[in-house]
Amino acid sequence: MGWLPDETGLEKCAANHVALTPLSHLRRAADVFATREAIVHGQTRRNYAEHARRVTQLASALAARGVRPGDVVATLLPNIPAQAEAHFGVPACGAVLNTINTRLDVDTVSYIFEHGGARVVLVDTELLALAQDACATLAAPPEIVEVADRENGFTPSGAHLEYEALLASGDPDFDWILPADEWESLALNYTSGTTGRPKGVVYHHRGAYLSTLSQPISWRMTLFPRYLTIVPMFHCNAWCHPWMLPALGGVMICLRDVTARGVYHAISAEGATHFGGAPIVLQTIINAKDEDRRAFDHVVEVFTAGAPPPAATLAAIEPLGFNVTQVYGLTETYGPDAECLWQAELDALRGDARAEAKARTGVAMPFMDALAVMDSATMEPVARDATSLGEIMHRGNGVMKGYYKNPEATREAFRGGWFHSGDIAYQHPDGYIKIADRAKDIIISGGENVSSVEVEGVLMKHPAVGLAAVVALPDEKWGEVPCACIELKPEAEVSEAELIAFCRARLAGFKTPKRVVFLELPKTSTGKIQKFELRAQVRAM
Repeated sequence: MGWLPDETGLEKCAANHVALTPLSHLRRAADVFATREAIVHGQTRRNYAEHARRVTQLASALAARGVRPGDVVATLLPNIPAQAEAHFGVPACGAVLNTINTRLDVDTVSYIFEHGGARVVLVDTELLALAQDACATLAAPPEIVEVADRENGFTPSGAHLEYEALLASGDPDFDWILPADEWESLALNYTSGTTGRPKGVVYHHRGAYLSTLSQPISWRMTLFPRYLTIVPMFHCNAWCHPWMLPALGGVMICLRDVTARGVYHAISAEGATHFGGAPIVLQTIINAKDEDRRAFDHVVEVFTAGAPPPAATLAAIEPLGFNVTQVYGLTETYGPDAECLWQAELDALRGDARAEAKARTGVAMPFMDALAVMDSATMEPVARDATSLGEIMHRGNGVMKGYYKNPEATREAFRGGWFHSGDIAYQHPDGYIKIADRAKDIIISGGENVSSVEVEGVLMKHPAVGLAAVVALPDEKWGEVPCACIELKPEAEVSEAELIAFCRARLAGFKTPKRVVFLELPKTSTGKIQKFELRAQVRAM
């Protein structure tokens, strides 16, 4: 099918076929955008020629220290230039990049070092104790290279080889080791591991490359965006954005610590035009103190993901100068692979109707083959009636190779020729998906399914509520009932009875929380609320 009757001599060769890799974006940018700004970090400013040279020296230095193609090089770094450089420098010597969550405990970091087999780890000065303790029990620990973030006041401890010294030992003319096959492994990312050990998700060059060209379409990006790093680069490689920016000649504005003051400064003083982040970041901006705000004269384009954003949050942030697009994905899908695509017929929507439309999960991004809501038992699509629940399934180039050293979990995840997300959703007649819950977060009360996301959306409309999470509370009569866990806005007050009455006026009785708990919600480093911790806390009360 699709072949000419006689294709004699029409073969792949170096002139007409090259393995896809996101590394090619920086090679091109070093030539085409050589003098354009690439990295901003405090007073540090580097153009693309300088950025590429440092990447090349990193690749050379790692190779000289015995890192071979297929080896793993890990990082324990915040969003600083060295982390961006590692995204290119590590694979440029043929190695596989393993960016590790900086908020993990010692035992989990040790497990990742051992399971991934890291040869070298680049470690921020502030995280040295974590790395050293994680290495202490290993028979073959990785070599630690210290990265001192001088822009934020850190100086080298002297206990380990320092990153700048490592770079200085590298050859700026080193010839990058590019993949011969785009299926070769590019990155190893460990899932959050909320139950059991985290799983190692393996990315290939093809998937990352296609994501980097697809996301600018979904984000309506033109050349030379000024991108603010809020999504941690250890989280799905910041949704592939470090690899994407050189394709557009874009600037990465590094932000080590995410605060309202820091975000507003980057937008006002550095001209940030785009950033990604969880809904909690949007709440941080909405609830910023007056002294932390800065005026700016352009619309900032935002990708938000990690949890479905409440419509109330979207309605509150848009008037502040932000245009928010909800995106959705998982570690296993290179970050976002679905978008709430805004179409012309939606322009007339206003108020709550507009916010509700923006809160839909959306449709597949261009680089994906398909996104569907299916019955996980029959593998048949559910009705597009905005009611029938099923599991979100993914298929396409934006799906991982599989779970490292875990063939059983890989086979189960790919059962039936689709990647099973574990997310429960329904589908509108126009094809747009709306997440109802994670499979494990659905509350079954008296035989009725209660979407925690729906209840959270109602709670977030109350003016006193800063953040809301709804979990199941065991109940003798109903099996389980909704329990609302609330983090109030600063200086706001509301009673349990008032919130229950607020929900009862807007929800069916079985969906209304039967209990309200006020506390600071536990969160991951990427802003996701840790419901497994909340469930344990609620049941212990």
